[in-house]
Amino acid sequence: MEQIINSFLEEVNSRNAHEPEFMQAVTEVAQTVLPYIVANDIYHGKNILMRMVEPERVVMFRVPWVDDSGEIQVNRGYRIEMNSAIGPYKGGLRFHESVNLSILKFLAFEQVFKNALTTLPMGGGKGGADFNPKGKSDAEVMRFCQSFMTELFRHIGPNRDIPAGDIGVGGREIGYMFGQYKRLKNEFTGVLTGKGISWGGSLIRPEATGYGAVYFAQNMLQTRAESFEGKKVVISGAGNVAQYAAEKAIQLGATVLTLSDSSGFIHDPEGLDDEKLAYVMTLKNVKRQRIHEYVKQYPKATFHKGEKPWSVPCDIAMPCATQNELDEKDAKTLVSNGCYCISEGANMPSTPKAISHLHANKVLYAPGKASNAGGVAVSGLEMAQNSLRYNWTRDEVDQRLQDIMKDIHKACVSYGAQDDGSINYEKGANIAGFVKVADAMLAQGVV
Repeated sequence: MEQIINSFLEEVNSRNAHEPEFMQAVTEVAQTVLPYIVANDIYHGKNILMRMVEPERVVMFRVPWVDDSGEIQVNRGYRIEMNSAIGPYKGGLRFHESVNLSILKFLAFEQVFKNALTTLPMGGGKGGADFNPKGKSDAEVMRFCQSFMTELFRHIGPNRDIPAGDIGVGGREIGYMFGQYKRLKNEFTGVLTGKGISWGGSLIRPEATGYGAVYFAQNMLQTRAESFEGKKVVISGAGNVAQYAAEKAIQLGATVLTLSDSSGFIHDPEGLDDEKLAYVMTLKNVKRQRIHEYVKQYPKATFHKGEKPWSVPCDIAMPCATQNELDEKDAKTLVSNGCYCISEGANMPSTPKAISHLHANKVLYAPGKASNAGGVAVSGLEMAQNSLRYNWTRDEVDQRLQDIMKDIHKACVSYGAQDDGSINYEKGANIAGFVKVADAMLAQGVV
């Protein structure tokens, strides 16, 4: 089996040798899915995983725009349409200077499995640009978004490819892009998700990824007759996902001790409450300032410049910032400090060695493709509401989100249960997602 896996990875690497993030994502899936393929005749010999790792389409384009000083700037835009076997391409747009083909292909590949796990009819895709909206004026962001959409619009559509937000793409950016799409196509359709409530958005969509990661952790804790009540929670990030993961954890009775951004992390030993979290939301979403400002408002907290929050003792850790933020050293620190549950809010935030250490110590570990699927799940619900020309209530959407996360957990358990009674959620998520997509691909022939 090791030879089969290595041979497969060598072939994929020969085509993608300069794409480390993509190869990391493929390797993680191959190690759990290939043994399942070999053991099941329906998939064996069909080269199905090789077909999955090759995008159906990669679009790359120039994005010229004019800054406030009148200078012409040029960025690079992308859309990776990875797999449409179970539905139209669905996945976010990321605006960040780190964006490149490797990162977007890894995200698109993960998205295929994540979307399949939601049980909603959505294929996988991802896109974005090496543009950073931080420090830009609203007018600059608008001009960039309009230029970006002027090219992207010809490749997307409500039954073809439905982008959403991701890092650097929030309600403001979605609004500017939707407006430009509407102008170019002369039609009002649900081509983007994450829209404002007054023009086709869904209640709970901003909260969905963070809430969903907490709901998934809640399901994991219930397998040990535990809950969030009274637990100490360490969260990385201070953006949308981290904010709402913190909000839901607080609502469930936990003490949230940390938040972070690229400058460092804050540790509030008293824990965040509704007032403190509202301050963080204003700080990050409105004022667009750094997290260290928190300690000026709440001096009992401390700021740790250039550090990650994983040294703070906790029961539950939620990496909600970016890929590969939690390494083997961090995993060892968390375990030695008593952490026994990790639910990923970000995409692939844990390194392979970190994950191995968590498995070895029987930590309840949820990979992002399962635990952060709440965001795309509610995006799917937004698409449904757009088709119906109808909005569900907040409680209706939240209940649907809870049900979806419970179903994802159930699927992970069914394929990830181990002989010793533990659950390998990584294995379960990979195989459950693979089976749904693979069955659809087999039924549709070699296309």
